[in-house]
Amino acid sequence: MTVDGALLRPDAPTPPAGGETRTTVLVALAANLVIAVAKAAGGAVSGSPALLSEAAHSVADSLNEVFLLTALRRSRRRADRTHPFGYGKERFFWSLLAAVGIFVTGACFSALQGWQALTSGHAEREAFPVVYAVLGVAFVAESVSLARALRQLRRTARATGRRLRDQVRDHSDPTVRTVTAEDGTAVVGVVLAAVGVVMHQLTGSAAAEGAASLAIAGLLAFVAYRLGRDTMGLLIGEADTRLTDTAHRWLSEQPEIDTVLTVLTMQLGPDEVLLAARVDLADGLDSDGVEAVSGRIKSELSRRLPQLTQIFLDITDATDGDRERARRHLAALTRPAAG
Repeated sequence: MTVDGALLRPDAPTPPAGGETRTTVLVALAANLVIAVAKAAGGAVSGSPALLSEAAHSVADSLNEVFLLTALRRSRRRADRTHPFGYGKERFFWSLLAAVGIFVTGACFSALQGWQALTSGHAEREAFPVVYAVLGVAFVAESVSLARALRQLRRTARATGRRLRDQVRDHSDPTVRTVTAEDGTAVVGVVLAAVGVVMHQLTGSAAAEGAASLAIAGLLAFVAYRLGRDTMGLLIGEADTRLTDTAHRWLSEQPEIDTVLTVLTMQLGPDEVLLAARVDLADGLDSDGVEAVSGRIKSELSRRLPQLTQIFLDITDATDGDRERARRHLAALTRPAAG
């Protein structure tokens, strides 16, 4: 049976392992460290405010990659007595710190550089060939890192039966998403810096580079806000609504279940979801039958939806009002699927 594409395909291929994510982050870190040094040196030699803003951007990205590597290492720890559901949410915490780092280190410094360039009141001389050379190297390096991140997203999308666009929007794994956002922003930032330098060279005024720096600051602030907002949702217990609806429909199709009252999910980690469901079983089952049905349903759900690492069934008696509400909710869930 197939519901929502490949979500309920038992034979669906496994998504790429965490080792690939670590390699993606390491590639981004190496690229950003080299670029940060090149931009800082080029900015100091040329006096370019746009290049110095981009250097701050690369330093922020390098720091964020360290946060993400820490997240990958710490989130793999096994569940214990104090953390019975594991440490998967550490990915979300360190990714939130990365978003804060993008804003504080990158956006704020870029805004300062832009403001100083706009208010300096005089034209600055720059070694334009040095600036263009550094920006060219940065563009190539950032593009290579971005291509690596997008390649991993494509593989994950194929493994989960999704389109690439849907996979990019999915923020359940903030690590690769953060790297992709950083690299994409870096490529756009280099273009903005280059436009500012060209305008400076044509007009003889550093105000153009100041405006480019402010544009880079605004871009970084926006990306930091989006990443931080999504990660905050995961930290405070965000549900996987697509998985919730899929599990609800599947449970409603089971002959031993009379009514599905509630299905709740919570993201525990990038590939770990907790599911809790309140169901009313069909009449005529004794205690042994209830145990057998519960075991089968949990086992089948785990097989069909491997993201569900924790499954809890609450067996309850549904009232007539509960059944009517459940019927309306199920009709709302199946209507889009039928269309």
